[in-house]
Amino acid sequence: MTLSFIRFVEIIVTVVNSEDFVKRLEKILQYYDLSAAVFADKIKVQRSSISHLLSGRNKPSLEFVLKVIKTFPEVNLYWLLNGKGAFPPLSTSQTKVIAPTQHSNFQKEEVSSVKSIKEKTIEKIIIFYSDGSFKSYQE
Repeated sequence: MTLSFIRFVEIIVTVVNSEDFVKRLEKILQYYDLSAAVFADKIKVQRSSISHLLSGRNKPSLEFVLKVIKTFPEVNLYWLLNGKGAFPPLSTSQTKVIAPTQHSNFQKEEVSSVKSIKEKTIEKIIIFYSDGSFKSYQE
């Protein structure tokens, strides 16, 4: 990971709302049906770290957040940090994947199915590259 990405995540982690973060952490524990102790063991942190986070005593560290998303790749980083995005991830039966083509012509059926999703709008797209850098797109 590049230093700029790590610094970016450090800044985000420092402004995380602890109460909301705890709720999202509890949702992860419930989704995977894990106790706090087992969760701590899985992400390789001390059990007291989870206890302190859940009680609101401590805020999450950058290392903690990175361990969570590395151990549980289904957890969306932005959902974990600020509640934006989805968790648990949508199943493949709930989403329609459109394969990329060389031409940007969509069939009418694909366009109408995209238009029918009115309850969700894309606010921002962030692409992470393997070298740790990222690019953010926002209207």
